[in-house]
Amino acid sequence: MLRLFLLCSLFSVYFAQAQQNHYTAPIDSLVIKKLSIWQNWKFGLLMHWGTYSQWGVVESWSICPEDEGWTQRDSIHGKTYEAYKKNYESLQHSFNPVQFDPARWAAAAKHAGMKYVIFTTKHHDGFCMFDTRQTDYKISSPNTPFSSHPRANIAAEIFNAFRKEGLATGAYFSKPDWHNENYWWPYFPPKDRNTNYDPKKYPQRWEAFKQFTYNQIEELMSGYGKMDILWLDGGWVRPANSIDTSVEWERGIKFEQDIDMAKIAGMARRYQPGLLIVDRSVGGVYENYTTPEQQIPDHLLSYPWETCMTMAGSWSHVPGDTYKTTASLIQTLIKIVARGGNLLLNIGPDAQGRWDDTAYARLQEIGDWMNINGESIYNTKPLMDQVHPATLMTISNSGNSAYIFLIQDPADPIALEIDQPALKKFTKAEILGTKVRLAFKKQGNQIMIHSSPIKNAGKYAIVIKCS
Repeated sequence: MLRLFLLCSLFSVYFAQAQQNHYTAPIDSLVIKKLSIWQNWKFGLLMHWGTYSQWGVVESWSICPEDEGWTQRDSIHGKTYEAYKKNYESLQHSFNPVQFDPARWAAAAKHAGMKYVIFTTKHHDGFCMFDTRQTDYKISSPNTPFSSHPRANIAAEIFNAFRKEGLATGAYFSKPDWHNENYWWPYFPPKDRNTNYDPKKYPQRWEAFKQFTYNQIEELMSGYGKMDILWLDGGWVRPANSIDTSVEWERGIKFEQDIDMAKIAGMARRYQPGLLIVDRSVGGVYENYTTPEQQIPDHLLSYPWETCMTMAGSWSHVPGDTYKTTASLIQTLIKIVARGGNLLLNIGPDAQGRWDDTAYARLQEIGDWMNINGESIYNTKPLMDQVHPATLMTISNSGNSAYIFLIQDPADPIALEIDQPALKKFTKAEILGTKVRLAFKKQGNQIMIHSSPIKNAGKYAIVIKCS
């Protein structure tokens, strides 16, 4: 949990202070079109899953030799760093998620109203959840028990299952690779999350790593069907001229780690025209939308964005983890959409390939709410109250309807006085999911909606539709 709070603080500072200046709008017409479509999806699924799920520890970070809350190692799995890392990488030999059922995941996500999925094809530890030809540190290697399973190419199975349910697909891919000898060269001990040698001093080694990265991304873009998003993590792998020294973690980047994003993006879009690329935290032309982590901007942003957030406390599966309530998750979605963003909600499968029953329950309840209120979420844009900016409102892209969200006890009376000229053209108000019409009065630029408590006015959040 400490890692979650520290990352919230770190990314909140970063995105509040830096991202505005780093965003560059795309000029490729197909990317612009896809970005517009993506902004109407509003709600997606992220999954962190790998060998680390067997220990129930933080994904990858415990093999990083930094002294941070999220990199702490349990001495049960190795009393020294070297022993721990060896045992961690040996988890490949026991990873066998025989209860893997992507069709059930996809059906649950579809019911919840999710429109896209981002799956971790490779996290920082380098273990690949797809059938790469570049390394044997992968789910489909004979060194991994699950390789004999007919669904051994996990990424392909997930993408196919979700596409079958009508969801768009995206590949999470870590640019750093702590297993690859050309990123963490065994000649030197790793010191932190960065490459442990100077790429300018050993250019052939860095070129080998760049080619390895290019080859793996090419495999994902060419061999796994239609791909909508390439979601790149590990923002310390970046050109030196993009480092923002006002951001604490970026000050720790000591070497030039230019991975040649122009070459990667050009190749990826040849296979997948219009592909959205998210080079997280780097900014510029290869970060088509930004990704504040575990936090919601408190105001409208002038560029496309997506909050990535855990459904439970951790990104990866942790036994006994505490899940957010359905009310909290729905209200989070409302706040994000009303401020112009998308919500990418993470669920971590366990070592057997299962979601916790609570995750299914949350998605069922979210979907039940979305079945009634989804028109206030999809194909909308923010409509901020000029006098009370905390009032959460959206307006349909057509402009024919507006929606006011009330996060309150349904037993409380409704009392709204909103100074919003865009609402003046509407003449009636009703609560979605009921047949109740509300008194709708106008006075100048103000509209006034008042009502005594209404039975069954809405669970988790009330939505008033103005038309």
